[in-house]
Amino acid sequence: MIKDLEEAIGYHFHNISLLQNALTHSSYANERWHNSLLSNERLEFLGDSILGMLVAEYLFRSFPDRPEGELTRMRADMVCEKTLASIANQIHLGDHLLLGHGEEQGGGRSRNSILADAMESVIAACFLDGGMEAALRFIRRFILVEVPVTKLHNADYKTQLQELVQQKRNQLLTYALTGESGPDHDKQFEVEVTLNGSPVGKGCGSSKKRAEQDAARDAISRLFPGEL
Repeated sequence: MIKDLEEAIGYHFHNISLLQNALTHSSYANERWHNSLLSNERLEFLGDSILGMLVAEYLFRSFPDRPEGELTRMRADMVCEKTLASIANQIHLGDHLLLGHGEEQGGGRSRNSILADAMESVIAACFLDGGMEAALRFIRRFILVEVPVTKLHNADYKTQLQELVQQKRNQLLTYALTGESGPDHDKQFEVEVTLNGSPVGKGCGSSKKRAEQDAARDAISRLFPGEL
């Protein structure tokens, strides 16, 4: 069955255990081995950085006339949870995931956050198995095929908020984790954003990064309601 996934992504692994690790959700690792370090979370961390860097390089070279803020929003659109989950569905990645019983029963195979994280893990697995060229082939095949040149599908609220507050001088935005809840395989993070020390927005999400985006969106709705 895993061979079907290799065919779908167009890459055959020398070390198949890397792909198997990329498909192992923390709920399965905790349930089977009581060890979240055996899940795909570390690969997800690496894959997120590789994806961001390669997409940034592509945009930098392809759009020499676009300013930094616009490139940042284009990159955010291309690597966001919704985009990655959509690609995961195209290759039926959810069918190959190893999930714990609770996550399986709760519809984890179709949950955007799980699919997006698994996509990043697969990118990291390709990199570790075949180097940067293998990761780049994967990204070219699935992510660089549709670049949001005009209308962006998903906003990068953190960048938007930063640009809005910088219309005045000496403005300082700070994001702080204020809480987290839920089991290891389904955590929810709470983040507060402050402007010059004063709270201006709160957000939550399945990762700190997503919670920060939600907090930035909340801040924009409060401070600059006409900008959303």
